[in-house]
Amino acid sequence: MLDWSEIESLGLRKLKGSDLDAAALDRVEAQYAALASRLEGPLLHYLGGLPPGTQLPHFQALDRPAWLRLNLAVLRRALEPLQSSLSLQRSHLNDLGQYGINRYTAGILAFLAKRVLGQFDPQLLGREPVQPALYLVETNIAAFERKEDLPGEELRSWIILHELTHAWQFAANPWLARHLNAELERVLKMAADRQVGWQRLRALTVGLPRQWEAIRRLQAIMTLAEGHGNLVMNELGRRLLPSFERLEKAHAKRSRERSALEQLFWRITGLELKLRQYEVGEAFCRQVVERHGVAALNQAWQSRETMPRPDEFKDPERWHRRVVGGRALPAGQAARPVSP
Repeated sequence: MLDWSEIESLGLRKLKGSDLDAAALDRVEAQYAALASRLEGPLLHYLGGLPPGTQLPHFQALDRPAWLRLNLAVLRRALEPLQSSLSLQRSHLNDLGQYGINRYTAGILAFLAKRVLGQFDPQLLGREPVQPALYLVETNIAAFERKEDLPGEELRSWIILHELTHAWQFAANPWLARHLNAELERVLKMAADRQVGWQRLRALTVGLPRQWEAIRRLQAIMTLAEGHGNLVMNELGRRLLPSFERLEKAHAKRSRERSALEQLFWRITGLELKLRQYEVGEAFCRQVVERHGVAALNQAWQSRETMPRPDEFKDPERWHRRVVGGRALPAGQAARPVSP
């Protein structure tokens, strides 16, 4: 179905000249460690800490080719069970299909390799022992810093806050990775189980009704995760970073400045929906925190049942009534406002 070597070769060809040498990556990685060390305390104070013996992962520095290779490996790991279940006979039609899919996949990965600033990888569908990881794409951060004339240390701190929040979500709530793994395996199994040609094609492309329901549940989790990351990044950024307003304006400008071709690409690949997740999720989280406090929002991370349902994102009060209701929050976790 996919030729991973060809995808890597095609993607790297689009990223020619964006490598960083090992010494440069080591230097910025040391800078990330120092910044994350300073930010972890305020972040955990705001979020409510971690279970005993739990630590957040360290940041690793990547250039664009390294980001592409990393995410190609993530994609390969996720699709391996599905790929091993397929037995496509060699034919001109299948070869043509693989040719198109390889180029489509390489194009998306290369495009994102030029855009992504930071990433948390929870190692979903990975083999034990699972080691979650944090990354910053230094090539893209440095380019953004130069283009908008931003203070580099504060820019990296701002991005670190977002990615550290994702790491906290999984470290403080171990059930989350297990649940996401189960949902992903369910979606992939539905595709792999179909033996009839047209059903297999439908399962692999537009999906089947049972797949749609599972994907809606996954999208709800990711909407909360991304919105929560944005909320914490912005609330703590406003308190801790003197240049926060400049950073926020530059980031908004970066999101708006897209050519007509880029806008089309974002839409046909579904990446536009990913951006909507940030907006919808952050609006939900902000309303809950402003009305009920951080500890109330933290109740969303307790279990799959306490997660917002897809239709609750536009009505946070309905989620609050269902999950928190009249229950008192645990001792020491009284709702607190987000005053600066």
